[in-house]
Amino acid sequence: MKTFWIQGLDKAFYRDIELIAQLFFEEVALQEDEAQAQMQLRFTVREDHPIFARVVLKELASGQTWQAEHQREVKVASESKEYRKKVKQAVNYVLLQVLEQATGVKQPWGILTGVRPTKLLHSMLLDGIGMDEAETILKKDYLIHQEKIDILKEIIARQVTVLPDLYDLDKEVSLYIGIPFCPTKCAYCTFPAYAIQGRNGSVEGFLRGLHEEIAAVGAWLHERNLPVTTIYFGGGTPTSITAEQMDGLFEELKRSIPTFDRVRELTVEAGRPDTLDPEKLDLMKRWKVDRISINPQSFKEETLKLIGRHHTVKETLEKYQLAREMGLTNINMDLIIGLPNEGLDSFQETLNMMGALRPESLTVHTLSFKRGSIMTQNKEKYRVADRDETGEMVRMARDWAKGMGYVPYYLYRQKNILGNQENVGYAFPGLESLYNIIIMEERQTIIGLGCGAVSKIVSPLDGKIGRWPNPKEPKAYIDTYQRHIMDKLNMLDKAYGVK
Repeated sequence: MKTFWIQGLDKAFYRDIELIAQLFFEEVALQEDEAQAQMQLRFTVREDHPIFARVVLKELASGQTWQAEHQREVKVASESKEYRKKVKQAVNYVLLQVLEQATGVKQPWGILTGVRPTKLLHSMLLDGIGMDEAETILKKDYLIHQEKIDILKEIIARQVTVLPDLYDLDKEVSLYIGIPFCPTKCAYCTFPAYAIQGRNGSVEGFLRGLHEEIAAVGAWLHERNLPVTTIYFGGGTPTSITAEQMDGLFEELKRSIPTFDRVRELTVEAGRPDTLDPEKLDLMKRWKVDRISINPQSFKEETLKLIGRHHTVKETLEKYQLAREMGLTNINMDLIIGLPNEGLDSFQETLNMMGALRPESLTVHTLSFKRGSIMTQNKEKYRVADRDETGEMVRMARDWAKGMGYVPYYLYRQKNILGNQENVGYAFPGLESLYNIIIMEERQTIIGLGCGAVSKIVSPLDGKIGRWPNPKEPKAYIDTYQRHIMDKLNMLDKAYGVK
């Protein structure tokens, strides 16, 4: 753990200090006095026009120091929230610079620590800033490296091509349906995922609640005359339930959702190959599911065992081929960079396998040590790629995708992601996931139904975003879903100006 003693800075800045420091050190603690610290951060901040920030970083044991300063022009009033945001950016700017000097580590995303860098660029364009000026701001004010700016620009261009009405989607909504069951729990996972074996009562009780929730939300949509853009089944693994149970959910959607036949995209995550069979694939074909996911994560048997996937590479390939034979023509596959004991050679083998399969889209995730996952709780058991190796694999994936004819169309980042990198969705042009774009850019309400589903409510009146989480655990959902339905509909009414 790296410990810092901070001087000259209001505690309101401390959370930002932690986030920037955590880009360089696995664990960070801010101390109240010098005796408990390894490093001293002495700040000078002048809140004026322009804003001025200076920091001196001192290693207390050796006395070695590094320093940086920065001034930032602002055109907003000093009392405004936007001004305070600019002050924090100036502080983060100098902190990033001294930590890069001290460690020799360069941060490709600069001072950005948020999940959605593409949303930042969209916001600039919506504010009337041209692309060239936006690029300069990202480079100069946020210290983002050119390679990351290039992929942001490419993704933005692709998104507005795929969804020309992206900025006007608040006139519709999308639905996320969370099925919380999986065959087993993967070591890196923190999604609502509960082993389905021995949970028959929970499954049936959960599905009864989900049917009622779909019906109630459908009635609300009908009253407000709101169309549905996309429907996405996630989890867990939705295909863990039986074909009969899944058919019942499709029937409920058709009965309850007024514009079900006009939904632009219907996606089902069939992420675990061990949950697929001919009956379920035939069912999805009959219901005209537009897109499914069959996720290998890795093509190494020993890795799959280590991370708790409990299916084989052979099974992944067989189920992929079966889906093809049964007429499913838009298949997504997920890969994870930096899984235990996998380096550059194994990742190249994975890319070679992907080249032979040629799924319509793939999402290249970079491993993130998520709080609460088995892997995070037992880090000593898992040897993962270092920062340089992770960065090289991210570049390999980008070059490989371009060579294969894939284009990047959405991107997001996570806390504790290896090498401070990102997750990128690639697709053949015209086969991008609309839902993935919508959820990342937050231009539309997504109503969450089922276990662990979070409704993200974007008000069409003022653009403010509210969140309403459903319970994650099946029993908690069964016990409380009726109350949650009413509370969620009330929140939707307020956001949409319904009295």
